[in-house]
Amino acid sequence: MVTKHICANGVRIVAEDIPHVRSVAIGIWVNVGSRYEQPHENGMTHFIEHMLFKGTETRSAKDIAEAFDRIGGQLNAFTSKENTCYYGVVLDHHAKKAIEMLADMFFHSKFAPEDIDKERQVILEEIAMTEDVPDEDVDERLWQGMFPNNALGAPILGTAETLQTFNRENILAYMHKHYRPEQIVVSVAGHLSSSLIQMIEELFDQFPNTAKLKPTILTLPTFVPAKIEKTSHVEQSHLALGYPGLGMEAPNLLSLVVLNSVLGDSMSSRLFQEVREEKALAYSVYSYYSAYQDTGAFVIYAGTSPHQLPLLQQTIYQSIDTICRDGITEKELMFAKEQLESNLLLGLETSYDYMNRNAKNELVFGYNRTIEEALAELQEVTVQSVGQIITEHLKQPYASSIITPAKGSN
Repeated sequence: MVTKHICANGVRIVAEDIPHVRSVAIGIWVNVGSRYEQPHENGMTHFIEHMLFKGTETRSAKDIAEAFDRIGGQLNAFTSKENTCYYGVVLDHHAKKAIEMLADMFFHSKFAPEDIDKERQVILEEIAMTEDVPDEDVDERLWQGMFPNNALGAPILGTAETLQTFNRENILAYMHKHYRPEQIVVSVAGHLSSSLIQMIEELFDQFPNTAKLKPTILTLPTFVPAKIEKTSHVEQSHLALGYPGLGMEAPNLLSLVVLNSVLGDSMSSRLFQEVREEKALAYSVYSYYSAYQDTGAFVIYAGTSPHQLPLLQQTIYQSIDTICRDGITEKELMFAKEQLESNLLLGLETSYDYMNRNAKNELVFGYNRTIEEALAELQEVTVQSVGQIITEHLKQPYASSIITPAKGSN
């Protein structure tokens, strides 16, 4: 059972005791991601995520790394477009040590100017690494094309230009604005003790007493059917197509999830069978959906040899035209539901999985949306409801991003 406690300062603690495991997963979630950034701040959220590992008033970066290694724990973090998470996974008898170190990083990181300069270079290398992976690069450019005038389309890592402007003063100002107690969810799952929850509450009573700032209001982005092309020193041509999607709380989101499963999210999906198995046009072909607070996107990706790109595009467009004309079958609906139910249940095998799910439920819905509720909603999806999604989304103008080899690169 998931319990929820709201601290006096507004920090929310969600906890799930799983008696049969020996691990504890602890996540500090902040309701801020790259989507909350102004253009000149692009990459700031991710930069802060990195800086919290660079040392505190009492621990160096090496001390933090060694402390988790010595207890056999995992320490990591990630930044998305709408959230940031700092987490650790440890054996249950090390849980208090882990949360103490995470809280130290969260509240007492130094943000030393010399560390900021070093980490700036690290993230510039991370950006370069992403650009060297064409399936990531083509996807990044697709999002920039779909939402060109909104932070939702901006890269999470930022750009070389924005990174150069970051300093201790504007980093701390950004944290003061966004790292507020009412924006924090501490999610913990595994073999828990009541004293651990009490300790979390005591540790997160450290926020300074500052006047409440007005929350950032996200603007609904306009989807643009942009056409982006780039040449690069790659061996394959890479294609990504983007269609308007749905937000997390859309009542028919699960119909889009089913459509994704049928069209390109498995080895038996239409795109995999038609593009790879029947015509041998690609090794990698798939679809995915991304859902955010108020909007999202549905994306198709494939990579192929340059001379086969026209046939690849024709095959994908024909597959989309067919599903737009005929919809999906009852058999496909049944298989998709079975697959999605299995994915949901198999995705809850570890304490980390429960920690992650519970935090997202709290951030998105404000309550614990149970597995049973999710499965019941999935069973309500029909061929007709998927057909409505097809009409409202796949029949709309699409965005595209293509990366092709530069002349002389092959």
